[in-house]
Amino acid sequence: MKTAAILLATLSLAAAGVAAASEKFSDVDYLKANRCRGIAEGLGAGDTASLDSLIKAEGRSRVETVYTKGQEEKARGKKEASGSDAKERLTAELNGPCMAYVGAGKGSASAR
Repeated sequence: MKTAAILLATLSLAAAGVAAASEKFSDVDYLKANRCRGIAEGLGAGDTASLDSLIKAEGRSRVETVYTKGQEEKARGKKEASGSDAKERLTAELNGPCMAYVGAGKGSASAR
């Protein structure tokens, strides 16, 4: 009986660990969120508070290289959005894939 309870508890913890790992906000997600923030800023999009808080919270756990690359992606997105030739494409990106990061909770990108 004790062995079965221990086995069940171990399997439950393993399943919880797998679920938590699948919801992890990766470095790639962090870079994409920064790009989205730059695009939003370059296009003069409205409220970016949720993106800002996500990037701030997730930036704390990033290594220096990824954090720096995130800043570069943000600057690149802003510069690209400030140009006149790609506004339509970048607006579509902001209203499409970037929406996954706008509603993402702390530590997860729910709609990737």
